[in-house]
Amino acid sequence: MFNEQCEITKNDIPFVDAITGDKVGILKRVCLEDVRRDLKKIFESGIRSLAIAFVHSYLYPEHELIVEKIAKEIGFTHVTLSHRIMKMIRYVPRGMTSITDAYLTPHIQAYIDSFLSNFKGNFDQKKLLFMQSDGGLTNVSNFSGCRSILSGPAGGVVGYALTTVNDIGIDKPIIGFDMGGTSTDVSRYNGKLEHKFESKIADVIIQYPQLDIHTVAAGGGSRLYFRNGLFVVGPESSGSYPGPICYRNNGYLSVTDANLCLGRLLPDYFPKIFGPDKNQGLDREAVIKEFTVLSAKVNEFCRNNGRKEMTVEEIALGFIMVANEAMCRPIRSITQGKGYDIKKHVLTCFGGAGGQHACAIARSLGIEQIFIHKYSGMFFIVSP
Repeated sequence: MFNEQCEITKNDIPFVDAITGDKVGILKRVCLEDVRRDLKKIFESGIRSLAIAFVHSYLYPEHELIVEKIAKEIGFTHVTLSHRIMKMIRYVPRGMTSITDAYLTPHIQAYIDSFLSNFKGNFDQKKLLFMQSDGGLTNVSNFSGCRSILSGPAGGVVGYALTTVNDIGIDKPIIGFDMGGTSTDVSRYNGKLEHKFESKIADVIIQYPQLDIHTVAAGGGSRLYFRNGLFVVGPESSGSYPGPICYRNNGYLSVTDANLCLGRLLPDYFPKIFGPDKNQGLDREAVIKEFTVLSAKVNEFCRNNGRKEMTVEEIALGFIMVANEAMCRPIRSITQGKGYDIKKHVLTCFGGAGGQHACAIARSLGIEQIFIHKYSGMFFIVSP
């Protein structure tokens, strides 16, 4: 359609009313036979969820609606229309967001159906609400993939914003530091939630209202490497399985292992749920052994380059310092990068690993006050 050239005149081209009230000319109508043929091929390949994005649907959505009708007649179980997602002129972000929605929504709907099936009456007389990426709640019937991208971190932001202010009456601007297993999310709160309307996640542009949350690939499960004389943390993660070395599942050396090596994690305070039979505690001996193996490689490099050799603990601390700096960068971005004095903020940490790094992060940034809620590891599920 982009290669077509024609002279636009009222005599040749039908004009219709756009949703903006403007008049738009239809250069080419949807060929129903071609659309039906192509959609059948897609359906026969096993695809059941479809995203439809027309360049000018933000002005004239009729063509998307026509294709949706055909798709549902063929049997597609879910159809996302770009003009319903976001009536924006930018076609590529709108299309990417639609594709993301079409990919995620069927999985979310399957989970919702499974969840509701366990309740008598399927919550018919109760109100079931879901947290959205923008920090608000929506009815189950309106919840979809593009609304869910940051719904978990958003719940944490709402939780720390309200508890930090309401529980202890802090009247300073707050930095939310959410460190989990795979990544760390940071945000800022100063009396109101800060929003943005576009983000890029894994190189995919999401054009939808969401809280201004910055993510970095550094968490308790981030893997540790020694490459070309440098300590490298992530972005790969050991995940929950096999997990870090200390989980006793033949896992990978991770940030959690470094904290255990340094004595920042106490095995006696952890449940015995690790190992093949899920009945053992954290394995500090295996962690020390793995760091000892790595130290041979590190110290060989040190000797060859005239540097002082390092102990196992110094190596573990080196990785922690690299991880901390990676997590400091997005905090600087949302404070100093926007003209705010970072030293006037309170650092509120939550997430499963936040407390292990909060003091070092605050020290590096010049922050003097840290707030750790007693439910900091569960803000996502207990946020007001």
